[in-house]
Amino acid sequence: MLVRTVAFLTVILLGCAGNSIAQNQNSEHLSGFFTATGTYKFSPKWMAYLELQARSIEKFRTIDYYEIKGGTGYNFNETNQAFVGLGRYTTYKEKGLNQEEFRLWLQYTFSHYISKLDLDHRVRAEQRFFHFPKTDENTTDQRYRYRLSATLPLNKKKVTAQTVFLNAFNEIFLGPKANAFKRNRVYAGAGYQFNQNVGITTGYLWQRELSPEGNRSLHFIHMSVNVVIDRWADKDKRIFIPVAD
Repeated sequence: MLVRTVAFLTVILLGCAGNSIAQNQNSEHLSGFFTATGTYKFSPKWMAYLELQARSIEKFRTIDYYEIKGGTGYNFNETNQAFVGLGRYTTYKEKGLNQEEFRLWLQYTFSHYISKLDLDHRVRAEQRFFHFPKTDENTTDQRYRYRLSATLPLNKKKVTAQTVFLNAFNEIFLGPKANAFKRNRVYAGAGYQFNQNVGITTGYLWQRELSPEGNRSLHFIHMSVNVVIDRWADKDKRIFIPVAD
C-alpha cells in the first residue's frame, strides 16, 4: 500500500511538472535537486543541523551546483525556534567554477497546527559574499526570505515513525538591490518517515527568478534523505521534517 501510494503521488507530480514545462518556453526543462540532511538535538533546547545539496540546473544529468551549510538552533518551546547558520555555495558553468558564495543568516520559525495540518512560518535574513573566479571580482548582497510550509500526515495524527505524509510550501525572496522581488519558489511533494531517525521526501519544485538581466523559470525534481537524532524524543513526538531549501 505504501509503495503504491508514493508511486501514485510521484506520477501526479511528474505529470504536473511536464505540463507546466510544456506551457513555457522550449528552453525550460526538468532539473535535479538532491539533498541529504542531518539534525542532532544535543540538549532539550539546542540542536545542530547540517545539509549537503547538489543540483543539476543546465542539464538533468550534469551536477553544476553544490551547497554545504549548517548551523545551530535554539528551541524556545515546541513551536518557536531561532537559528543561526552559514554555508558555502558553488556554481559551475562549462565544467569550470563560475561563482562562489559564502553566506551567513539568522532565522526564526513559528509552527502551529490546524487539525492534522502542521504549518511552519519561517523568516530569514541573509548576508551574502560572492567571488567570481573568472574576473576575480568580489561583491556582497543581502536577502530576506519568508516561507510558509505545510505538512499533512496521511495515516497518523503527526509525522512519527511509519508515517506517509504530503508537504508543500511557498517561499518569497526579497532584496534591497535593483528589483526588490528576487525569487519565488513553490513546492509540492510526498514523503515517508521510516522511524524516529530516517525519512525520505520527493516532489516537484518550481522556481521563478527575476532580475534586471532577465527572468527565468526552473523546474526541479526534488529528492531528499533526512536523518534526525533526538536523544530526548519519544514515540509520539513530532519529528522535524526539512524541506527543499
